[in-house]
Amino acid sequence: MGKLTRDVVIEQALRIGDDEGLQAVTIRRLAQDLGVTPMALYWHFKNKEQLTVGMGDHLVRGFATEEDATGPWNERLRRLVGGLVDVLRRHSCAAAVLEEVDQMEVPSFLRVWDTALGLINQAGFTYEESCLIARYLLKGAIALAGGEARDRHGRSDLEAAEARRVKRLGLQSLPRDSYPHIVEMAAPLVDGCSTEVYDTFGVDLLVGGVEVMAARRTASSV
Repeated sequence: MGKLTRDVVIEQALRIGDDEGLQAVTIRRLAQDLGVTPMALYWHFKNKEQLTVGMGDHLVRGFATEEDATGPWNERLRRLVGGLVDVLRRHSCAAAVLEEVDQMEVPSFLRVWDTALGLINQAGFTYEESCLIARYLLKGAIALAGGEARDRHGRSDLEAAEARRVKRLGLQSLPRDSYPHIVEMAAPLVDGCSTEVYDTFGVDLLVGGVEVMAARRTASSV
């Protein structure tokens, strides 16, 4: 193998996390996969906590927040949230990584926070409100990226389809007088939608709520 750099260690950690889940990422496992001793990894990461922060920074590092300050705040906020979701979608373990760490310790994520706070404040919200809204938005983006539309249980396509069929029938067999809407919408509840629709709709829902709040605030001040 080549030189053992931080990026080499992190990329291997992400591969393990994507394939087996974040709990499978350990210093010992990484050392084994990279063909080195655990001590060799301690030059880069003293413990699992530092490694996870490094993974989080690596995940978001490729996401460049806009430096251009032109354009409506809501369009720029929508691009920010949507872009973050797109970046995190590249790794199935991304949501787990960012939920595991203190996001304020992740330099790349701090830039996203800072940009979001500025845009929300620009919409007329107070500092306290801007912090609260940014927290909801960014946590929502992380949740969207982790809310895969695909099957998570390692089943084959045929097994997954059969599992969905059984679940659909189970919901449709519920008492209609008690659960009329679940029975009626059993198919879309179980089958879901494409990842693209899931993400686009989710971002619109998140940012749309902020837009409505901002519009109400403007109307009440007139």
